[in-house]
Amino acid sequence: MKILKWLSVADRFYKIYLDKQLAPFGMNSSQYMFFIKICDSPGILQDSLMDMFYIHPSNIVRTIAALEKQGMITRCPNKEDKRTWKLYPTDSALSVLEEIRTVCENTEALLLQGLSEAEKNLFIELLMRAGKNITAELHIERKEEEFND
Repeated sequence: MKILKWLSVADRFYKIYLDKQLAPFGMNSSQYMFFIKICDSPGILQDSLMDMFYIHPSNIVRTIAALEKQGMITRCPNKEDKRTWKLYPTDSALSVLEEIRTVCENTEALLLQGLSEAEKNLFIELLMRAGKNITAELHIERKEEEFND
């Protein structure tokens, strides 16, 4: 059970660390993934975030609402389907995007500190395979490219 223990430890403490690093931007560890994806894909459908991040729809709705309240994104009705929303970054979001990317990159570097490039690549490969294994067992259909983000 060492794997489960250390996955839990790493998850818990990287989130605490990342929360502290993102606090000056009014953001936290549960929001940054959505923030970056929306900035990188203006007009992305809110519903598509569920498939990308394996997160329950109610959590996505809460996170999107928080980002909107903070002035980081805007929601616009989808003209093709009025039941869905398109998400766009605001100028405020774009002005801090690179700083937030840097915070995330630095956090990843901290997690991988002391590993060789080969070890880093192997670690990422093994995490992706573990993710594929558990999603397959839960019968969650994933596209291969979704594991590469």
